[in-house]
Amino acid sequence: MSTQFGEQGGRLSYGGYLHLDVLLDQQVPESSPPAHDELLFITIHQVYELWFKQLLHELTTVRDLLLDPVDTALWTARHRLTRVTQIEEVLIAQLPVLETMTPQDFLDFRTLLAPASGFQSVQFRELEFLSGLKDPAVMTRLRWANPREEARLQRRLDEPSLWDGFVQTLAARGLATGTPDDVRASLLAVARGRDAYGEIWDVAEGLISHDELSAQWRALHATVVERQIGYKPGTGGSTGVGYLRDRRDLRFFPLLWALRTEL
Repeated sequence: MSTQFGEQGGRLSYGGYLHLDVLLDQQVPESSPPAHDELLFITIHQVYELWFKQLLHELTTVRDLLLDPVDTALWTARHRLTRVTQIEEVLIAQLPVLETMTPQDFLDFRTLLAPASGFQSVQFRELEFLSGLKDPAVMTRLRWANPREEARLQRRLDEPSLWDGFVQTLAARGLATGTPDDVRASLLAVARGRDAYGEIWDVAEGLISHDELSAQWRALHATVVERQIGYKPGTGGSTGVGYLRDRRDLRFFPLLWALRTEL
């Protein structure tokens, strides 16, 4: 049966498919009367959470493909990692929009946000855990999280990471992975033997691009926050910019970075 396009007999609309009546009702300012820039602040952070959801969808698939690398798994994993890096470029490009809000504009509603904080983004923590940056201490600081969110974070903490999947791919290709030194030697073999291990090298490059762009976002985010509030404490009780700067140089895949020195 051929597909019919057009509105005749249509059962689905653009707004209905995207649930726009629900989506566009979710930007609810706390200030009264609403501070002009609070809508911008809410919108940007909600958009981030939507992209975080997509990143989790893509990276979970990549991890699963690497854990069970069948014939087309590495091509698909690399393709999905390309999408991930494109999304992360968008996340970085979005921050200058937030910078159009002046410190004075932010102060019009900032005090109403406490104790809410970006630190409380469960999806952001899930991305860190999935990427290999697992911090069990986060689980002891979940006063804001509901039981469902706690369960999601615990699952991400317990399940294999992207790095675990990549190491499994090395093993599936007959490369040694028994010890960290074995993994280092195998990475060097992949890097020096791209004619034999080209697909694995491509995946490694996709992973390091994800790592690099995540670090760029953290660094730029810290600068944007400093521009907005200086060194005031965060609304959630953190040290604010000091905390963000401490996290700028974290790496998801330190052995892939160390490989550059060893080549």
